[in-house]
Amino acid sequence: MAFRDLVLSSPILEAIREAGYTEPTPIQAAAIPPILAGHDLIGIAQTGTGKTAAFSWPVLTKLSEQPPQGGRRAPRALILAPTRELAAQIQENIRAYGKHLPLRAASVFGGVSERPQIEALRSGVDLLVACPGRLLDLHGQGYGDLSAIRYLVLDEADRMLDMGFLPAIRQILRKLPRERQTLLFSATLSPEIESLAREFLRSPKLVEIGRRSNPAQTVAQFVYEVAPHLKTALLLHLLKDPKLDMVLVFARTKHRADRLARQLERSGVKTATLHSNRSQSQRMRALRDFKAGAARLLVATDIASRGIDVDGISHVVNFDLPQNPEDYVHRIGRTGRAQAIGDAISFVSPEERGPLRSLERFLGRGIPRKQAEGFHHDVPAPEPSAREERTQASSERPLRPSRAPRAWTRAPRARRSPV
Repeated sequence: MAFRDLVLSSPILEAIREAGYTEPTPIQAAAIPPILAGHDLIGIAQTGTGKTAAFSWPVLTKLSEQPPQGGRRAPRALILAPTRELAAQIQENIRAYGKHLPLRAASVFGGVSERPQIEALRSGVDLLVACPGRLLDLHGQGYGDLSAIRYLVLDEADRMLDMGFLPAIRQILRKLPRERQTLLFSATLSPEIESLAREFLRSPKLVEIGRRSNPAQTVAQFVYEVAPHLKTALLLHLLKDPKLDMVLVFARTKHRADRLARQLERSGVKTATLHSNRSQSQRMRALRDFKAGAARLLVATDIASRGIDVDGISHVVNFDLPQNPEDYVHRIGRTGRAQAIGDAISFVSPEERGPLRSLERFLGRGIPRKQAEGFHHDVPAPEPSAREERTQASSERPLRPSRAPRAWTRAPRARRSPV
């Protein structure tokens, strides 16, 4: 199928040609026609297969066919995303795809000043990309009229509809017109979430490309079995290979990410860090440095497993296995995007063998084990830090015997003389 067969608007086709795309991906070829025909849709496909374009191109086409009427522009399309990074990434793509269209787009998300977002909403927009929390905050202040929404997109629908986001989603839906077209896209979508999503859609079409639990076929997956205290040493050993030139490393917690980043920096590896404890400006700077090559590694938590669309990521390293198998699929989908080749490496300690077996059952196949050539396994465990030593010492210090309660005595009152 050629792009011209998708009946997209001419300005969109021109932007597609300028972006260097040659033919639509399977999810784009399957999802765009029913969207243009006005159907609600649930789209499921592997990460890195062009889902953002699959909903952006037809929505922009439909908006361009219905130019805004006179007066202030109220948003007619709303795209909801679970993370700030994903919202910013979608807006960047919208700007590129719609650069030849007379349409205005804006994004609203937390972590940055509200003022520029309020000014954008005041000036009028046609398409709004938003995170639910900030959108509700601004709407409560009287900004962001949602009464004209005709097209609603929930990207990363499985995360958007989990228990953490569902109340906010319901609040937003109550503010939207009942007559609208709703689209849900994700790489994974459990049957339970799918049934819940059908509450918001009218006779939706289901477009499913491949198995829901399958990572992209262009990603080679490997497991290194390693003791917990040797993980950092193993990562540094693997980084001697120049092929690991743009590496995204996932850690389980924010503190582990910070600690690993400091260790890598001390070893001379340029590293950026991305997690929810960092300010939005710090997160944006980390992404810029990673994209520009100023940082060879980006150490992140699962906040980066959705919304990081960086060309050229050569390797994804799971320093810690994720808690949910679905997060593994999203993590390793940051490489091997748009039919490129990528590698996904997971460090598995003895304590993580159980989660590894659960992951392999979820994927429906085993992940090959690999040995690191020249890596010495006799590296001693690191010495505890001063803080850890103080904590250990205080925990081992014997408890003081409790004092006996003080005996309070009172001298007998002297009898007063009757005289």
